Amino acid sequence: MADTLEDFERSEFTAGGATRTIYRTGSGPAVIVISEIPGITPNVARFARMVAAIGCTAVMPSLFGDDGREPTLPYTLASISKACVSKEFTVLALHRTSPVTTWLRALARAEHERCGGPGVGAVGMCLTGGFALAMMVDDVVVAPVLSQPSLPFPVNRAHRQALGISDTDVDRVVERVAAGVCVLGVRFTGDKASPPERFAALRELLGDGFVGVELDSSPGNPHGHRKGAHSVLTEDLDDRPGTPTRQALDQVLDLFRSRLLG
Repeated sequence: MADTLEDFERSEFTAGGATRTIYRTGSGPAVIVISEIPGITPNVARFARMVAAIGCTAVMPSLFGDDGREPTLPYTLASISKACVSKEFTVLALHRTSPVTTWLRALARAEHERCGGPGVGAVGMCLTGGFALAMMVDDVVVAPVLSQPSLPFPVNRAHRQALGISDTDVDRVVERVAAGVCVLGVRFTGDKASPPERFAALRELLGDGFVGVELDSSPGNPHGHRKGAHSVLTEDLDDRPGTPTRQALDQVLDLFRSRLLG
């Protein structure tokens, strides 16, 4: 285990015949922090510590990559390649939910039983961004966050509008939102991997039940966001008070406070 994760409790969780490493820190209701490509980086771990600091238990499952490793371009490309050939991740197919979300839902149920509270939060990022939506199939997930959701890969118009879950799961998400669950999404406006059409589809589907936060990353934007800005809560986070990314982070943490800590 890398030094960047030495303050996390490490354990294993098994469901559906699959065993994966999980990292846990904090106490209180659980928030499942699902890392982006290439894996659990130091900045993903930093975000998990912020979740723990508000009074929640941050739980990071290891789905891919080398835990604790700094992101580099070759490492990121290698992780993407592995995810594309894995049967656990549905990267192109429309109207299909990635199979790994079944395991994640089991983890959420187990952590709710372990940590208590009114339910569980879930935040997905990039490749896993839409997984929090799929996890809403279970009543236990009451605070879902979609950070730059990128599946299915936006190769054409239909894929840019797609949500990365099955039609049955879409119907269930609509039911959950009608019952009072709020879905929060964050992305940069210039992010081609997480296209605006996806947030537009969520607004049309869920109405006021979807809060989409889109941060200006257009050329010459006043906040200095780079052209390729992508990772709102991690690699592209400017943590200074008043910055757009800090405000987005605060909205995420406030959702966990209101839904889990009450």
